[in-house]
Amino acid sequence: MTGFEIQQFDFDVDLIDSTRNNRHLVNWPVVYILNRPARSTTQRGRIYIGESRNFNTRMKQHLEGKKDLDLRTVRVVLDDTFNKSVCLDLESFLISLAFGDGENEVLNRNMGISNADYYRRDRYQETFGEIFDELRNAGLFQRSIPEIVNSELFKLSPFKALNNDQGLAIMDILEGLSEDLVASRELGSMVVVQGDPGTGKTIVAIYLAKLLRDISEFSGGEDIDGDEMFSEFFVEGTRERFRNLKIGVVVPQQALRRSFERVFAATPGLEKSMVMSAFTVAESPDTFDVLIVDEAHRLNQYSSQSVPALTKRFNNINQRLFNGENPQASQLEWLMKKSRHVILMLDLAQSIRPNDLPKEEFQALLTSVPDNRNYRLHTQMRSLGGRDYIKYVQEVLSPIPPTERLNFEGYDLAIIDSPAEFDSTIKSLEQESGLSRIVAGYAWDWVSKKDPEAFDIDLGDGVRYQWNTAVVDWVSSDNAVNEAGSIHTIQGYDLNYAGVIVGADLRYTPELGLFAEKSNYFDRQGKKSNKMRGQTTTEQDLLKYITNIYAVLLTRAIKGTFLYVIDPGLREYLGRYFPVKG
Repeated sequence: MTGFEIQQFDFDVDLIDSTRNNRHLVNWPVVYILNRPARSTTQRGRIYIGESRNFNTRMKQHLEGKKDLDLRTVRVVLDDTFNKSVCLDLESFLISLAFGDGENEVLNRNMGISNADYYRRDRYQETFGEIFDELRNAGLFQRSIPEIVNSELFKLSPFKALNNDQGLAIMDILEGLSEDLVASRELGSMVVVQGDPGTGKTIVAIYLAKLLRDISEFSGGEDIDGDEMFSEFFVEGTRERFRNLKIGVVVPQQALRRSFERVFAATPGLEKSMVMSAFTVAESPDTFDVLIVDEAHRLNQYSSQSVPALTKRFNNINQRLFNGENPQASQLEWLMKKSRHVILMLDLAQSIRPNDLPKEEFQALLTSVPDNRNYRLHTQMRSLGGRDYIKYVQEVLSPIPPTERLNFEGYDLAIIDSPAEFDSTIKSLEQESGLSRIVAGYAWDWVSKKDPEAFDIDLGDGVRYQWNTAVVDWVSSDNAVNEAGSIHTIQGYDLNYAGVIVGADLRYTPELGLFAEKSNYFDRQGKKSNKMRGQTTTEQDLLKYITNIYAVLLTRAIKGTFLYVIDPGLREYLGRYFPVKG
């Protein structure tokens, strides 16, 4: 046999006899796909993807263990050059694409999906796309790889292959939980996972929720592969500790929370109802065993909310939860009061509003978290510019800028002086790669909210934009490429390319350096003082929020970032650090 081959069989008792004499099916590493096609346009199919060194024996186990799932066919990928590492990698590749495709309910559990390197991995991976295409032609996938990779389901998938940082963090969290679930029933124990933009904190949050549910629901009759990363937690004597846990996932931002809900609704073992706001948790009659908090830096302190009804709701929660003894409690204190274990995904550099829980309060909290419950993610998973690019952007927007310009090979980065070229660049990239969006600082009022015919942002030369007409899931909305997204619609999301309009809310002069222009900043919640706690939002506070916002916008893209800068002084300053076109 030269190259790969895909064989198909009926998934029934006759399968064992028909494969027992094929050496590749009894003593060779293979990848297989069990499937039941969709029965109607409203009901998805089912798919299970696995690997084994003895396909025949593995099918005996599946015929017993999966008999109630009505799986109909099995396809097996054979290749004389396959080894265990290749099969683990191909299995991981196909599982992640199957979930992102959305055509089938993915039945796999998360015991640990491989992302390990091995000899000639790049050469093997060249054939993975061909294997996918053949399976797609057979009807197992509906969309192409680029379409899948750009999808919300793929980007927020619980079936991601973990890097070393993420795997170690989840392993340590599980080990700590395994001990604590036996020893302690007190409320409010804390675990913190910190990381820069693009280090995969959201992946850890979603993966962990799925993994905890999989351990909880695992039955003794199922097969455990000891080679998988988290298999030790599925064994008898350990898995019982995770049984019947009440798990919630808290997402402070409305837009991102809705995306989580869609992903959880599509994932076996997870439910949309698991995804909540801090308000929902606080008002629940239940006490939780584990709360996983994504974007924890966006939790609110005691403050005036966006509408009076929410402020009243905030006060009522504090009164009820703390019997009037802690009237200025924060949302983080709510979560600690409602759950035995709280796991925070945190980046203190992404706080963008005065009512976000202050950095100082988080730092004080972190001193009380034991070292073995505090994890740091380092590996950059989003930007092809790598971790150096993230740090560089943060330094450029800081009081102590870099001493020299850096170049980031393989990452497109430039200031574009022409509005028309800026606009056409992003729209061309959308045609080529998809997920290319224009985003902007909140330096223009949202007049189109009341007047749908009006434009909010006018760059001249006929280049005009409305703010995002979709508040929820703007990135995937039909007209997104013709609009400008704000920080509130893009924080937590990935793009392929970002066009960032840096407005006149951020300015620069040689005398003052970087400074905020309050009159040009139109996020009312973003600049008001917190009178309920007697806190004044100073000019320096506002500068920090605005530079944090632009740091987030400039680090959303995987492949490249292009800037259009309004303030001439800031344009000259940024031109020292970023290439200029036009």
